[in-house]
Amino acid sequence: MTTFRLTPAVADAFPDALIAVVTATGLRGREPWPATADALEDLEQQLAAGAWQPADEHDPRIEAWHTAYRSFGTNPRRIRPSVDALGRRLAKKGALPRINPAVDSYNAVSVRHGLPAGAFDLDRVSGDVEIRYAHGDETFTPLGEPGTTENPGPGEIIYTDTTDVLTRHWNHRDAHRTRVTEDSTHVAFLLETLHATRDGDILKTAAEELHGLLAPHAQQCAVHYLGPAHPETTV
Repeated sequence: MTTFRLTPAVADAFPDALIAVVTATGLRGREPWPATADALEDLEQQLAAGAWQPADEHDPRIEAWHTAYRSFGTNPRRIRPSVDALGRRLAKKGALPRINPAVDSYNAVSVRHGLPAGAFDLDRVSGDVEIRYAHGDETFTPLGEPGTTENPGPGEIIYTDTTDVLTRHWNHRDAHRTRVTEDSTHVAFLLETLHATRDGDILKTAAEELHGLLAPHAQQCAVHYLGPAHPETTV
C-alpha cells in the first residue's frame, strides 16, 4: 500500500486544489487498447478539422498553473506544466506521441480536458509519496535521462518518495525510475486542478474517462481524491 499525502504547507497555499489518483492493478500493457487508439485519433481528427483546439496558456485552467509555477520560482514559459507542453506539441505537430497504451491513455485524457496528468509505477515507488516544497538537497533523474541528476530549487513543489523526487515543478516532468512502461502492472495515475470550485466536475469527468480506458486492461481500477480537506489517500 502507498499513501499519497498533500503536506499542510502546500494545502494552505493552494486551498482549492484537487488531485484525482486513479489506480490500476494487474495492468496488461502489451495487448491492444482499441479505445485508447480511438481517443488519440479522435483528438487529432478534431484538431485537423478545426473543431477543437487544446487549451493554451490563455485558458484559465492553464493560466492557473502558470501563476502557481511563478509562486514557487519557476518560469512557466521556459519550464511548462505538462498539459501546456503537451497541448503545444499537439497543436504544432497535429499528433500526440505514442509511448505505450497506459501513457497514451492519460495523455489523451490530459489534453482533452486541459488538466495536468502523470503516472508512477507503484512497484518502483519507495514508501509513501508526498507533495511538498523542496528543501533543495533532494535528487531527481528526469524521464529518459538515466545518467542525469538534478536538484530541485528550494521552495519548488515536488512529488517525492523516500528515495528521491518523482516529479519536479509539481507536474512538469516525471522521474525515470518510476516511469510507466508496457510491463508496468501496478500504476497510479494523477490528474490535477488548482480550482476545484470551478473545475472539479471537469476533473471528475476526466478521472472517470481514464478509469474507463484502463479498466478493460486491468484486474482492478479505482479512483481516489486528494485535497486540502482530505490530504491523504492510501492506494
